[in-house]
Amino acid sequence: MGQGAVLGLSAAAAPGPLQALFVARALRAGPVRSLPLALVPLATDAPVVAFVLVVLAQLPPALVTALRVAGIAVMLALAVATLRAARRAARADAPAAEVPRGFLEAGLVNLTNPNMWLFWSVIGGPTLTAAWRASPARALAFLAGFYACIVAGNAAFLLLAGGIARAGPAARRALGIASGVALAGFAGWQAVLLARG
Repeated sequence: MGQGAVLGLSAAAAPGPLQALFVARALRAGPVRSLPLALVPLATDAPVVAFVLVVLAQLPPALVTALRVAGIAVMLALAVATLRAARRAARADAPAAEVPRGFLEAGLVNLTNPNMWLFWSVIGGPTLTAAWRASPARALAFLAGFYACIVAGNAAFLLLAGGIARAGPAARRALGIASGVALAGFAGWQAVLLARG
């Protein structure tokens, strides 16, 4: 459980496209309404974990390339939407209808994030497999520790971003621009890695 907890906390703390999207959503819907987004890994990791465990270390290069291209497109589209909202200095009390849409967007970002696939291929999958071979209870403890900490870390991040946004429209605009630029930057970085082959 301890190893899963450490990996979960590090995954929640690592900067990435999902965290940039969390900032954008916390600005638009407020920190409390955005809290369901902390559960995105629970909703999206299962098919990835299952797939990786079945074909561990045998992902075809074409699938990784397609995943990267899809991830780049999703991140760029969200970057544009985030920057447009920041220009309008969107209020932090967006309608409740924004939250389900935000959950779907966050899920799409997580599913197309090559870092998540690589994590489960290189670290999470082998660790989970070894734990399962030792004892199914140990594997379940690893998963429980990992997801408890990643969800708690995501929730803390959302609350922090939403709290900073309460400083006023200028702070919301600045955070919105920063998260939009971060999303565009992550997309650009993935494009550079893709071009390098």
